[in-house]
Amino acid sequence: MTRNAVAHWMLSGLVICLAATTAQAETAIREINVYPSSIELLTSRDAQRYVVVATRDDDVTLDVTAQATASLASEGSVKREGNLVLPVADGETTLKIEYAGHKVEIPVKVAQATEERPVSFHLDVMPVFMRAGCNTGSCHGAARGKDGFRLSLFGFDPDGDYFRTTREQATRRVNLADPQSSLLLEKAIGSVPHTGGKLFEKDSDYYATLLRWLETGAKPDEGEVPRCDKIEIYPPKAVLEGEGAQQSFIVKAFYADGTTRDVTNLAVFMSNNDNSAPIDKNGLCTASKRGEAFVMARFDTHTVGSQVIVLPKDLKYEKPQVVGNYIDELVGSKLHKLRITPSEICTDEEFLRRATVDITGLLPTEEEYNVFMADTSADKRAKLVDRLLERKEFSEIWAMRWAELLMIKSTNRVSDKSAFLYYSWLTEQISNDVPLDQMVRDLLSASGGTFSNPPTNYYEIETDTLKTAENVAQVFMGLRTQCAQCHNHPFDRWTMDDYYGFAAFFAQIGRKNTEDYRERIIYNRGGGDVRHLVGNKVMEPKFLGGVEPDMKGRDRREVLAEWLTAPENPYFASSVANRIWASFFGVGIVDPVDDVRVSNPASNPELYTTLGNKLVEYNYDFKKLVRDICASKAYQRTTVPNDSNKSDTKNFAYAQVRRIPAEQLLDCISQATNHDEKFRGLPLGSRAVQIADGKTSNYFLTTFGRSERETVCSCEAATSPTLSQALHMLNGSATQDKIARGKLVEDWVKEELTNDQIIDKIYIRCLARKPTAEEREKLTAVLKEEENRQRGLEDVFWAVLNSREFMFNH
Repeated sequence: MTRNAVAHWMLSGLVICLAATTAQAETAIREINVYPSSIELLTSRDAQRYVVVATRDDDVTLDVTAQATASLASEGSVKREGNLVLPVADGETTLKIEYAGHKVEIPVKVAQATEERPVSFHLDVMPVFMRAGCNTGSCHGAARGKDGFRLSLFGFDPDGDYFRTTREQATRRVNLADPQSSLLLEKAIGSVPHTGGKLFEKDSDYYATLLRWLETGAKPDEGEVPRCDKIEIYPPKAVLEGEGAQQSFIVKAFYADGTTRDVTNLAVFMSNNDNSAPIDKNGLCTASKRGEAFVMARFDTHTVGSQVIVLPKDLKYEKPQVVGNYIDELVGSKLHKLRITPSEICTDEEFLRRATVDITGLLPTEEEYNVFMADTSADKRAKLVDRLLERKEFSEIWAMRWAELLMIKSTNRVSDKSAFLYYSWLTEQISNDVPLDQMVRDLLSASGGTFSNPPTNYYEIETDTLKTAENVAQVFMGLRTQCAQCHNHPFDRWTMDDYYGFAAFFAQIGRKNTEDYRERIIYNRGGGDVRHLVGNKVMEPKFLGGVEPDMKGRDRREVLAEWLTAPENPYFASSVANRIWASFFGVGIVDPVDDVRVSNPASNPELYTTLGNKLVEYNYDFKKLVRDICASKAYQRTTVPNDSNKSDTKNFAYAQVRRIPAEQLLDCISQATNHDEKFRGLPLGSRAVQIADGKTSNYFLTTFGRSERETVCSCEAATSPTLSQALHMLNGSATQDKIARGKLVEDWVKEELTNDQIIDKIYIRCLARKPTAEEREKLTAVLKEEENRQRGLEDVFWAVLNSREFMFNH
């Protein structure tokens, strides 16, 4: 550890210390935490930083590392330099930290204190390349390298990097006769021209590491190098108050041989919101504008992050009382940290329409409206949700959503009959309340004929082994692994080894014809492998983030399906629960819902995890999870933001206004106007959500963003407004023609209903509410000027259908 580095950390701590003193005088300290919770120093070159974080009664955190009193239970085994602990001799002791009356003790262990570990290319040199930015895509990590020198992107090919560094252009990059004259060093310190500029100082740890490696012969690593299994960033979260408040972050690596290492000075730090919480290259985060950010650290193949919330100083805020279920407790906790007051609860009319559209894809009928509004019981909303969940429309909506993800459509390989049977199987699974985990197991392990066992069509819709693996990861775990096909994922933990090991589960899928040319047989052919892009190595099947399972005598897909849906799998349940959540809120806790990665964190990690745990607890009966969601105050809030939350869009302080998806919107228009659509292959009166074949569509569905089922991406089903949509609603067949052909207004006029009664019916059918006094007054005045009463009322109907309130769920 250099003197400059120590000075930086001590100076940082002094600045934070002064800020903490002021804050402490204002609000009492509730607790202190020391990170990491233990220190292990295993060679003479090891050192470990620590940070002390105080948490006030109002949940604001303070970095008090420099202000806290630190002492050692016994001297001799370690020494301290600021917040840095260094080894002296083998032994054990305790580091005692005291601040504001709170005390914490952490164990310290020193072993092999006199052993000088040789510099490793994998463990020491390559991390310097990453820290300095040498192997990024904008530098030597580009596909063709830069200035004649190429490194693998983020170090996915260590052996290749070693060869190119030491063997290409011998005596230029590496000069063993005169190590300090090596181009590798001279360019890095700027002593010779370098396109990338000066990367570090001559008296830095980075220079010393590279020089020592060169002086000892720039040798390759002998034997197996311990693998970095994970890294952790400390503190795991922070709430900073006032512009200029600071928090230092440190990073600790954990290796397969049981050793640990402080890699703070080798990690690459970044923030996903520099406007609120920028972080410098040394891990010092400085509060800026109000908001939240996710500060990240990358080391080796791992990226981890910590949530940082930035609050303005002296913000006037009164913590609201949390009322509701576990969802409201977790949402309320996050809103409290952000000092955001949630909006009020929506009206009964708003809830009736919102829940009915979300759960069934239809509008509430006039009868349902009258019954619900007349109900005075306290649990009327819960009873409504229970009734809606038992309707067949609920199953049909979710069958459609899964059909989008599974890309169910007829193709050159998949016949119309196969697509229909596949969709019918899916609908039966959901309508019969088959648990989601069982449905997925049956799907992924399916064998047999595409007619006799419809889920086998999953392997006919996509036949490419690598693409199949990518789709499984994205649909059922929310993980986009595509980047790792050619290089280690730049923003997540997935490596090329992970990618090809996971793909190996699908390498032995066999396909053969039957007597009917439209049907195919899917089976396990017992042979076939996937080879790594680098080195052409045959890859053994390996779970993502897991181990290589025993495959002896088993279909690889069955083994994968069991692991995927196991309760301990950290991805499946939470990812599925997040998709369910997004369908009711318009935005996922992780958003997009199929892009779960470290650099795209959950807005509320505790809620994300809890929903997944609940789905497991409910044995994957997702109706129960829907019931919890709809019962929460978070779901029942109004769409009207207040001054406190109007700039927030992802913490569920108010309900989002959401365009009704294409299929449901067309069904709602057909229902409101009493005029049914005709779809290919379905009888008149069928709903758009019942279309089995993704190839079947019409102008309305295409214009309003129906998923084409070409990919598994959730983005295929679009709800963004366009000019074409507006023109079609104004002038197309979707509204005026349906109003005329449905003859509702004509029948009401014949029944001699008054204008007020007909207007009420139109509003209730379309908006699940009666018109306001102002709306009624304006419409009455317009109708008085219309010579043809029926045409005037049809114009009112047309206007309501074209209103934003009708097309959006709110």
